[in-house]
This record gives sequence, structure tokens and C-alpha cells, in this order.
Amino acid sequence: MTTDREKIYWLSWSKIRGLGAVSLKKIYDHFGSLERAWTVSPQELLKIDGIGNKLCNSIQEEKQKIDPEKLFLKHIEKNPNFWNPHETEYPQLLLEIPSSPSILYYQGTVNLSENQGITPLIGIVGTRKPTEHGRRWTYNIAKTLAENGFTVVSGLAEGIDTVAHRGCLDGGGRTIAILGNGLDRVYPTSNRQLMREISEKGLILTEYEYGSQPERGNFPARNRIVAGMCRAILVMEAPEKSGALITARYANEFNRDVYTLPNTPDNPQARGCLRLIHNGAEVIITEEELLSSLGVIPSLDQTQQLSLFSVASPSLPEKTKEEPSLSSTFKIVYDSIEVNPTIFDMIVEKSNLNSGEVSGILLQLELEGLITQLPGMMYIKE
Repeated sequence: MTTDREKIYWLSWSKIRGLGAVSLKKIYDHFGSLERAWTVSPQELLKIDGIGNKLCNSIQEEKQKIDPEKLFLKHIEKNPNFWNPHETEYPQLLLEIPSSPSILYYQGTVNLSENQGITPLIGIVGTRKPTEHGRRWTYNIAKTLAENGFTVVSGLAEGIDTVAHRGCLDGGGRTIAILGNGLDRVYPTSNRQLMREISEKGLILTEYEYGSQPERGNFPARNRIVAGMCRAILVMEAPEKSGALITARYANEFNRDVYTLPNTPDNPQARGCLRLIHNGAEVIITEEELLSSLGVIPSLDQTQQLSLFSVASPSLPEKTKEEPSLSSTFKIVYDSIEVNPTIFDMIVEKSNLNSGEVSGILLQLELEGLITQLPGMMYIKE
């Protein structure tokens, strides 16, 4: 658990210009404490991979302008609620991405089961100018997801984002809005009432402090948080040059599943979706098929399958399954696959082998019909 002192120094380090989330994580990992890292010599900082003379000098100059104690006390007057990556409340799926926000501000009702990856989060994104087709499908899918226990994540933008939040709320579910500005700003202003509702019934997150304006460059950064927090991203309607496609690209980089809604090539608002399909995204055909597909996505702790349908299994005579005859390393990988679908990283961790070796063994096991790969780099035994 991060101490109060560490919280102070996470904030101070986050204010140093030119220092990104990746470098900050390296500093923390190297010293084990950002409070300790604050006092080390430039020579010690230079030992960290990726920190050269220019960045090191910049860090020293910026540190001279910051009094960590005073900064923290002044900051929490307007920004009392925020997490850093080493607090237990910080969204766990965000820790999987290389650029997890150093500081994440929140407003609303926190549900720790979402942060811990137990309640599944599904992102819904798309154009600010959707057609009636896009709006109708987005609303119905968001509402259906809410009714089946999913939390819908989007960016509170006009169009698809707004419809997704509204559909989720109308379905009695929780929704999370990720902003590209401070919590005191409503953008667009037409969503003032919606933002108020989300604060009461869901959660609003941003990496931007109080007073930050919705700058154009903030939104691609916002999109990486949407993709990073979610198990899957649904792109409902998007032209070929769209922020939604940036979210989809991040989702692919972060090993998330991407689904998209098909439409005619005559509709320019849907051509980005067709491009995603061409590049391998899953196609949304019916709500039922989507739910069935999302239902195999496991929680982080691998303790239960997120099945959306309660189907009674007929009583069958118990059948003893013979264990396949495998060499030692193949057996280690095979035995690392749980009864429920097991994610690739979990197999690597359990087998204690390198990822390249595990990947090759999994392919061979699949070719031999012993396992099946599911969407999202997950595996089950046959």
C-alpha cells in the first residue's frame, strides 16, 4: 500500500515536464520509493535506462521549483480525490499498459470490483456525428450490456459516446466517463446534465487536474485510458479519420478485443469500421452473439468465468479424461491452463518460461487438438 508520503512524491514527480509515465515507472522500480528518488544525485538517475543527460538536467531544474509538501497541500484543495499506480484502488487493468497515468483523478462512486477487474468493463466509442443506425445500435447494446452486469466506459463526447452513456444508465447500469480535461469542466457543455448523472450513478476519471481545458492533444491520450481500462472495445460507427480508430489501435496494442458494427460503404461515417473489419476486428451481428462472445472474458483473478447465461447442464455419466502424454516443458504449459479460460500472461507466469517459448508450445498444443485459443489471447483445454 502506498504511504501518504509516497502519494506526495508521486504528485511532485508527475509535475516534472518532459518526464513521461514510462520513465517515472522506471524511476520508481529502480529506487523502490519516489520519496527516496527525489533526493538522489544526478549520477544515480543517469544509471536508469532511458534517462540521459538532457532529461536528467531537466529533472534537476524542475525539482528546484517544487516543494513537495506545499504542492500537495495546495493541490488537494481542489483535487482531493486521486490515485497513483501503486495504490490498491488504482484500476488494475491500467497497470498492464506501458503508459498508465501517473495520477488519475476521480469523481463519483468508486466500485472496487471494477478497479480490480472483477466487474468487466467494455468500452464503446465512435463518431461525434452518428447516423440513426449508429445511434440505435449503440443505445440498444449499451443498455443490454448494463442489464447483463457490464460497466460501459466511454469519453463523454458528442454522438456515440453520449448515446453509450445514456443507454447504460437507462439500463440501470454503471458507466464510467473518461475526460480530456479537468473534473471542473464539462465538455461538451451540452452534456452537463449527463455528467451530473454519471457522477451520481457511476464514475468520472481524468488524468488532468482541476482547471485543465479540453485541449486537442488531450483526447488521443484520453483514448489510451479508455482502451487500457477495458477488456474489449466496441467501435460503433467511425469515419476513416476518427479518434475512435485511435482507441481501437490502442486496444490492439494492449491486447484487448475489438468489435465493430458493419454498415454500407456508401456511409462515410462507417468506413472506419469497415477498415477495422478488414484488419481483423470481430463483427457485431446480433446483441446475443456479442454477449455470448464477451461472456468468455475472465476476471483478473481467474476465479470465475463471466458467463451471462445461466444454462442448466443435463446430467451425464461422469467421464474420466485421459491425460495426454507430453514432454516436461509441454506438460508445464498444458498444466498452467486452468479449467476456465486462461489468459496468455497467466500461463507465462505459472509456467515460469519465457513468452516466446510459451507461445510456440501453445501453438503446437493447439495443432495437436489439445487446447483451443479464444479471442484476447486466452486458452482452454479440449
